Amino acid sequence: MTSFARGVHHLALCTDDMKKTVDFYVEVLGMPLVHAMKVPPGLGTGPKNRGNPPYEGIRHYFFDMGNDSLLAFFEIPKGREPQANRNAIGGMQHCAFVVAPKRFAEIEQRLKSRGIEYIGPIPQLPGLVGIYFFDPNGIRLEFACQPADGEQQDVLKCNTQTKEELRRELETLPGATPEWIEGRLS
Repeated sequence: MTSFARGVHHLALCTDDMKKTVDFYVEVLGMPLVHAMKVPPGLGTGPKNRGNPPYEGIRHYFFDMGNDSLLAFFEIPKGREPQANRNAIGGMQHCAFVVAPKRFAEIEQRLKSRGIEYIGPIPQLPGLVGIYFFDPNGIRLEFACQPADGEQQDVLKCNTQTKEELRRELETLPGATPEWIEGRLS
């Protein structure tokens, strides 16, 4: 089975300091700012709100995170919302970006030269290493690299298990029947 989605169009996160966020993502991570706007009137608290944060006229900026995908931020007014718990149900534990070996080394050097604490490089899966750190908003980020893949990172090949490996793990789920498991492996 192949996913119906081609990939991520954009991942929308929140900040309460857009300038600090722009500086970090452009200067430290090298993600170009490609679109900067304010949410049009009526889309924050009005009847046309389609899921935006409930504030009028807030900033909504987009960064190129590569491979035709965007990373977006809404700027929430300072003090209006609590800091998120990345381990809460429904929270985002971390966001991992895939990079080739040369870029992986560059990111590590950028973090080091700016005194940004990070963990890694550490092995994740066979053939996969990662660096973990936090952005200025407290969002945990990872840069992941499969060094043997060179410039053509093959994420699915590195991460796809055999049906038997998947089956063994699915069998540990409470209430997972053989029929349910087979239906997920098709």
